[in-house]
Order: sequence, then C-alpha cells, then structure tokens
Amino acid sequence: MIVLDENFPESQRQLLRGWRFRIHQVGYEVGRKGLKDPEIIPLLFQLRSPTLFTLDSDFYKSKLCHLRYCLVYVDVGQYEAATFIRRFLNHSEYKTKNKRKGRVIRISHTGISAWRLHAEEEAFFSWGD
Repeated sequence: MIVLDENFPESQRQLLRGWRFRIHQVGYEVGRKGLKDPEIIPLLFQLRSPTLFTLDSDFYKSKLCHLRYCLVYVDVGQYEAATFIRRFLNHSEYKTKNKRKGRVIRISHTGISAWRLHAEEEAFFSWGD
C-alpha cells in the first residue's frame, strides 16, 4: 500500500493517480486529518505493508526501521515530489514492497539513501543504478 503524508499538495496526489498509482493519503483514505507525527507510526502498523512518503525530514532516522513498513522522506521541492516518487517506485532496488520493507529511505536529486533494519551504515544508490 502506498501512502502519502497529509502534507502532500493535491496536485502531486493527482499526478500520481494519473500515472495509475493506487495511493492513499493520510487524512483522506487512511487515518484522520490533523494526525500528528507521533501518531503516524501506530497508523502504519494497522495497514498492510505500507510505504509512507513524507516531506518531513523527522522521519529519516535509522531507529524508525521496522519490517512492517517502509518510510520514504522525499527531499525535493513539494511540486517535484510526484516525479521523484514515480522514479523511486520504478527503481530496480525498490520496485516491490518486499524490497522496501524494513527500510527508511531518503530520495533526492542526487539519488537514494537508505537505512535497513539492523544495518550499521547507510546505503546509497544513484538514479542510474
């Protein structure tokens, strides 16, 4: 399940839907409006293998890795987010939910940085990998 944090602009949500991604957004299809950051992780435990995309850098912490979900911090301008989410979901390393589970990831113009559960260091992949 692909979940967008509540702070994503409607235009980015619509772009992803136009590209035929089945997405759910916090405050609309899942959770409730105004959900605070500490309430997000418990919400993810209620969903089936979710990948949460957020514009909030507070979620890019290795201690948040868990096998039940994936967190993706989208570190680009909010109106570029949909394009980078699509690139990420089509990247060979992260194309399936099983490849994403247990990771906390940051996507940016330079590439993909990722923490894996129990890993001692961060992995990096360029967009061309």
